Amino acid sequence: MEAGPHIAVVDDHQEIRQLLVRYLGQHGYTVSAAGSAAEFRAQLERGELPDLVVLDIMMPGEDGLSLCRHLRATTTLPVIFLTAMAEDTERIVGLEIGADDYLVKPFNPRELLARIRAVLRRSSSGPSREEPTLKTERLRFADKLFDMTRHEVTGSDGVAVPLSTAEYRLLCVFLEHPGKVLSRDALLDLTSGREADVWDRSIDNQVSRLRRKIEEDPKNPVLIKTYWGDGYCFTGTVTPA
Repeated sequence: MEAGPHIAVVDDHQEIRQLLVRYLGQHGYTVSAAGSAAEFRAQLERGELPDLVVLDIMMPGEDGLSLCRHLRATTTLPVIFLTAMAEDTERIVGLEIGADDYLVKPFNPRELLARIRAVLRRSSSGPSREEPTLKTERLRFADKLFDMTRHEVTGSDGVAVPLSTAEYRLLCVFLEHPGKVLSRDALLDLTSGREADVWDRSIDNQVSRLRRKIEEDPKNPVLIKTYWGDGYCFTGTVTPA
């Protein structure tokens, strides 16, 4: 029998790790567990790369927010946060630094399973309507080289910056529609197909993260402009590389 997607559970509570290893395993997933960020980093260094990370925010030593920043800078792994705090600030910070979803403790394992399935659907190739229609694998805009095969953007300094799956799809949509103002609803339709219960500011957070990777000054963007009340517009010139 073919093994299911590999889910990594990173949580300092042994009971939660044991529960999720057993429950997700019963539903066809391959599950690994780590009790700390350091333990999970060691797993990554051994080449144990999962398909998705379920990550606790509040952990001794390096916390989940710091580990998520590291993952966003070095990988395209989807991340679902587990948090004991329900405040909007905690949720916003988690989503802004790159988490794909979050769940407040205590949680129902069935709800986590549903969220894992939704995030994996969005992160996989998915239906053809979600696939970029660009006809080349490498594009240039401004001083950037976008490699669609490797999901990364390289600047004039030669440093390649990896994109998460959400950032990659969003950039593809912008490059397919240069000079066109796209509403938030249109961006949701084109990037995720509205397959999940998407938080109403998720596109704003994705745009913010993408700007940090392609803009010289993310606080004063020139490539992805905001049109208040209407949406966003990619203003750069796009050419095949």
